This record gives sequence, C-alpha cells and structure tokens, in this order.
Amino acid sequence: MSQMSFLVSSLTSRLIRFMLLHVKYLYGVKIEVRGSENFNIKEPYVIVSNHQSSLDLLGMMEVLPDRCVPIAKKELMYMGTVGLACWLGGIIFINRKKTDDAINVMSEAAQTMLSEDVRVWVFPEGTRNHSGSMLPFKRGAFHLAVQAQVPVIPVVISSYRDFYSKKERRFTTGRCTVEILPPMPTKGLSADDVPALTERVRQAMLVAFDGLSVELGAPQ
Repeated sequence: MSQMSFLVSSLTSRLIRFMLLHVKYLYGVKIEVRGSENFNIKEPYVIVSNHQSSLDLLGMMEVLPDRCVPIAKKELMYMGTVGLACWLGGIIFINRKKTDDAINVMSEAAQTMLSEDVRVWVFPEGTRNHSGSMLPFKRGAFHLAVQAQVPVIPVVISSYRDFYSKKERRFTTGRCTVEILPPMPTKGLSADDVPALTERVRQAMLVAFDGLSVELGAPQ
C-alpha cells in the first residue's frame, strides 16, 4: 500500500462482529451501550478506552464506528486467536520498544485521519490492567489528537470482575456496560497541553468507571 490504510473492510468487520456475537451469546454476556450519540460528529476523532483483558474486543466491536481502526502493541499479534482477530480487523500494530517506529506510526496516523476521514481507537494504558482501576495513561494518543487537531472521545468499559477472573479461572454469565463519554476538543491545543489533556481525560474516565462499578456491584 502506498500509505497506511486505516479503513477496515466492511466484510471483515462484519465477520468479526458475527464471530464475537456468538461468543457473547455462548457465554451469556449482556452488553449495554450508553452515549452512542457522542460518536455522531462529522469529523475524525481519537477514541481512547480502558484496557482490562482480551474481553475488551467484545465491547469494542459492539460500538466500533465506521471508518475506525485500533492501534495496539505489537505483542498482541502473537496471542493466538486474539491476535488473529486483531489482524483480521485491520488493527495497526506498533513496536513500543522502538520509539521512532511508534512516533512515525502516530505521525502518519494524524495525516491519514485528516486526508481519509478516519477514526482511531487507542488503549492509552498500553497494557492490560487487572487491578480494577486504571493505569497511568501513555500520551501517544493525545499527541496524535493534538497534532491532528481532532477531538478525543473517551470510552469506558465496565469491570468484568462479577463474571470473569483469569486468576480464578472463572467465566460465568454477566453483564457489561460500555459508556461513550462526550468529545473533548483539542482545537488550539499544542504539545505543551498534552499532559493536562491526558490527565483530564483519565480523570473523566475514572469517574465513569467507578460509577459503573458501583452500579454493577463490582468490587473496587
């Protein structure tokens, strides 16, 4: 390809959604979506979401907007069926150990977002987090949004603790809520504003996550 493609094939996207739909019903996981109207803006944007486990794919594919592709760490590519699903879904993998590679990917992403009207999905924690809260956010996604001068839309996936525990080898029926928060503008912001933007988004997501945990009765 002459330039990085951020367009997910509609056929591939439908196939993955079809597969995950069956996984969802097989395990009896009910997903509620809130705030979907916040995706209805006619410009590119950067989606940032908390990252708990490979189950995040269920929530992500439930709300993934058109013309959107995730960016993920390269290690995911080698995680068996999860890696295959990510690859088929058009995920762009970055090597976090090579800073220059990651910067180049983000820079090219900013250009492509604007020229091709594309959305990007990033997990700013950088790795899976089983703590029941959120790890500090890496700033790459926020630099990307500021560089492209596009909004950041936070997506919060509620805790899985009431029905899933990798440590306890437990996976029962349960419910999960995916909440899409209002867009946070970046127009007029510069690289100097990225740390404050990152923390502002993280705090908004923490408040939403804690609220969902209380509502769903998940341990905190």
